[in-house]
Amino acid sequence: MARRAPSFICQSCGASYTRWQGKCDACGAWNSLAEETASAPSMPVPGARLGGRAKGRVFPLEGLTGSEAQAPRAASGIGELDRVTGGGFVEGSVILIGGDPGIGKSTLLIQACAALARAGHRIAYISGEEAIGQVRLRADRLGLTDAPVELASQTNVEDIVATLSQGPAPRLVVIDSIQTMWSGLVDAAPGTVTQVRGSAQTLIRFAKTTGTCVILVGHVTKDGQIAGPRVVEHMVDAVVSFEGDSGHHFRILRAVKNRFGPTDEIGVFEMTGSGLAEVPNPSALFLAGRDHAAPGAAVFAGMEGTRPLLVEFQALVAPTSLGTPRRAVVGWEQNRLAMVLAVLEAHGGLRLGMHDVYLSVAGGLKITEPAADLAAAAALVSSLAGRPLPPEVVFFGEIGLSGAVRPVAQAAQRLKEAAKLGFRRAVTPAAIREAGDASLALTGTAHIADLVANVAAGPRQRDARLVHDR
Repeated sequence: MARRAPSFICQSCGASYTRWQGKCDACGAWNSLAEETASAPSMPVPGARLGGRAKGRVFPLEGLTGSEAQAPRAASGIGELDRVTGGGFVEGSVILIGGDPGIGKSTLLIQACAALARAGHRIAYISGEEAIGQVRLRADRLGLTDAPVELASQTNVEDIVATLSQGPAPRLVVIDSIQTMWSGLVDAAPGTVTQVRGSAQTLIRFAKTTGTCVILVGHVTKDGQIAGPRVVEHMVDAVVSFEGDSGHHFRILRAVKNRFGPTDEIGVFEMTGSGLAEVPNPSALFLAGRDHAAPGAAVFAGMEGTRPLLVEFQALVAPTSLGTPRRAVVGWEQNRLAMVLAVLEAHGGLRLGMHDVYLSVAGGLKITEPAADLAAAAALVSSLAGRPLPPEVVFFGEIGLSGAVRPVAQAAQRLKEAAKLGFRRAVTPAAIREAGDASLALTGTAHIADLVANVAAGPRQRDARLVHDR
């Protein structure tokens, strides 16, 4: 048998080369190539249920019935988690979940496993980082020791698949984490790109042939991306990101990719002493504790997937003594802030060249939609002029480079959520005619100059505090 030629794999992006070189041409990383031997042909998954189907058999789309036409779901009972997954875990699907260390990935998954196990499903939790005793300690702290969840501490994927194939197929299997798994068919060290890809392929094949839903926990890099080759994200059915930081007590579960549900859907959880608790009204949570009389604060009516969400934009515009003013933003895009500042200077008549600008989304939420342009601009103008915005007003709208305020999608849902939380007026693009609630008055804004004029005409900070105190 001929000896397989080694290859050099980039540990950052997964690119393959026939010889070693100092820099990866694909991603530009230095000293990231490691020598690995090509993997042997994969073995069939033991215990796979083929259902009497012949190899290569095709099925007409209109003739599918029963389980072939539908993808049964298993609801976890955790409403926010089911919202992100599209209604529950789909049979035979593979979900990749990533997040910073200690953010609560294992806590949420053990809670979901316990809920499904109590419903009568066979559930397995495989930990490659912790011993069984450590997993039981976490379950005991969460009050989940009565749930019949099967625990194991194993890292070899062949042994895991062989054990899970005994008896009825599990309804859900959690692999924590995929970077610790290794396959005997791959001649590479655990954690390398080749091992991660080979182990994930074996587990995905097991999920598709047995109908088991598999959740893969992935480590993240320092820039927030899931570590390992990007091809793993294309192999799985859904990619979920767990966001949050130690400075806030709530966590956000965001669907980045989902073949069986809407993308960019979010679920909000609160970290408590007994685990992660659902937040039924995240808008009220993000708006709690805001100072109504402070300049530089504007409430944005946004959309996260199919859910309307109200958050507060906070801006601080202060004179600078430096030659180059500073621009700092948290929770929003840096390039988007630069564009809004340029439009305010070119078409709004403002002079921001000698001011430091700081912009933050209160609560640590990350906003990506362009509908937040109008709220960010209102907060910046309010801080520069020292005039607080009315506390009962929400903002949304996209700002073009010409200064025009463009309409955005799903305006009715945004306005309905604002009316439910007690807001009485909305500053929107002029093209929007009808409000989602009769109690909400609309103020159409066609150009950024109109917004600047309206904010500058408001009461100054001291007068606003007197009105607020009365």
